[in-house]
Amino acid sequence: MEDIKPVMFKVTVDGVEVEVAPGTTIMQAARQIGPEVAPPAMCYYEPLKGSGGKCRACLVKVAAGSAKDPRPMPKLVASCITHVQDGMVVENFTNSQVVEARKGVVEFLLLNHPLDCPVCDQAGECHLQDFAFENGTSTTRYQEERRTFEKEDIGPYVQLHMTRCVLCYRCVYTADQITDGRVHGVMGRGDHAEISTYIGRAIDNDFSGNVIDVCPVGALTDKTYRFKNRVWFSKPVDAHCDCDKCSGNVQLWYRGDEVIRVTARKNEWGEVKEFICNTCRFEKKKTSDWVIEGPTKVNRASVISANKYGANLIKKPDFALKLAESQFKKIDDSRPYVNEMAEIKQSEDYKALQQKNESYFKK
Repeated sequence: MEDIKPVMFKVTVDGVEVEVAPGTTIMQAARQIGPEVAPPAMCYYEPLKGSGGKCRACLVKVAAGSAKDPRPMPKLVASCITHVQDGMVVENFTNSQVVEARKGVVEFLLLNHPLDCPVCDQAGECHLQDFAFENGTSTTRYQEERRTFEKEDIGPYVQLHMTRCVLCYRCVYTADQITDGRVHGVMGRGDHAEISTYIGRAIDNDFSGNVIDVCPVGALTDKTYRFKNRVWFSKPVDAHCDCDKCSGNVQLWYRGDEVIRVTARKNEWGEVKEFICNTCRFEKKKTSDWVIEGPTKVNRASVISANKYGANLIKKPDFALKLAESQFKKIDDSRPYVNEMAEIKQSEDYKALQQKNESYFKK
């Protein structure tokens, strides 16, 4: 029998073409190309089924719906929940409408955010920090009073700072899909919506610590690590152990010779592929508990790479260059160079003025 080749769709994102399987979303297709065209994500989390479509950080412009129907979609779409079609053309960083909309999304997410980065444990590995730096503006128009909540202990290891929450629902999906019973969720509606537990119940299952790893901001923090260290002063290494509950593949974060925290390993998109148990995360804080594999490969554009690479090797964000390339006209360098100052000095009026000044100072 002849081998039947699977049907593949051709999709173009910011001028780069890629072949993907049917059912792939625009976000997944862009990630196959690379981070240079992949939209940002605040709520989408690939390992969690049903995630995405909450924050609108990944809005893109579909300039051509498909090869059969090349008409553009009438408005921006969320790339994390929009499936591709054969011949689809997508504009992300190259579209001015997308750039402006993304600035609005950043401003909206920061309306009630406390902006307490100097005292937040998430600083340095916060997705909202990166998103705002690369896609936002340096000023805000918001003058009203921000909503605030009291800090809440929702378990023996997790503290909730609802004031920082951006309602991405990642922690809810995590508890739904990897634990036996979820006891927390989103309470209320509209600007009264908040993450909380049902009638003050505590999160105490064996995988509750994973809600800390999936949180893109500092809303869910590790009580055993709070205020111990800045992430850029710590050294991450890959390690593993034999565990009967999880894979045992983790990252150990060292301060000197001390293990100050244990987290699950994340991929280049900041997503955990293998969730770990609370025993590995909170109870094994000695080097002797682990088999060290070697230093973690850190993205050199990340602040975590500080003190680990030379300053000349750290890649600077190229968002400004992409914006300049798409927004501004190129300079016409074909014009002849004219030294206007030299021509002025050769003029008769300039020479007469010089002689008048010289005679004045001689007196």
